[in-house]
Amino acid sequence: MTIEVITSDALAQLRHGFFTRKGGASTGPFASLNCGYGSTDRKDAVSINRNRAADALGISPKRVATVHQAHSATALATDVPFDVQPRADAMATATPGLGLAILTADCQPVLLADNAAQVIGAAHAGWRGALDGVLEATIDAMEELGAHPPEISAVIGPSISQRAYEVGPEFLERFVDDDPANTRFFANGRDDRLQFDLVGYSLQRLRNAGIGNAQWTGHCTYSDSDRFFSYRRSRQRNEPDYGRLMSVICL
Repeated sequence: MTIEVITSDALAQLRHGFFTRKGGASTGPFASLNCGYGSTDRKDAVSINRNRAADALGISPKRVATVHQAHSATALATDVPFDVQPRADAMATATPGLGLAILTADCQPVLLADNAAQVIGAAHAGWRGALDGVLEATIDAMEELGAHPPEISAVIGPSISQRAYEVGPEFLERFVDDDPANTRFFANGRDDRLQFDLVGYSLQRLRNAGIGNAQWTGHCTYSDSDRFFSYRRSRQRNEPDYGRLMSVICL
């Protein structure tokens, strides 16, 4: 099976990609491009998959930086891959040839770039990280390396869409406590359930941070099981585990 990668015109000047689950070496619930060592998949299969993703973008696998994602608002600037993964959910770099990789399975992978300044960023933004400010922290880390927010383009990759993201009233309260205007990102669902627009919320946060261009690729991870892994879909099907998608950007 051929490896599949989604790209964006907004980042066309840079090597980047949001990888689907196609084209890997994993089997079973991880079929086939599972890039998550945190899963119970075979480690050798995950290594093969990560190498294939890096090769597809023309990056040395040894030059791809990742972090121990913890649903935090921590963003780190780096010029080398980490020997030991720090707990963080975003990275920024101005180092040519260094790839920044994020793993997701419903949460948002966000790739950012200031082409003029030659600074890039990558963020893992679930609801908690987005609410706590991981996107703004990523932009701040990029600014420290010379980026200018009006020159930054940010692209949200395959993520869970509003129609698939059912939450309870206590979830709404968290967002309303932060900003009463956040009610606009919730739609009525069945009974007391609500549908949360995580992507819309994050796009607004990015725009409020002053960046020049923010967009979503339009792909829902939950709704397309042939192309994407989904934590929520896996839980609803009572599957034992789930794969992780990789998204990468490189100067």
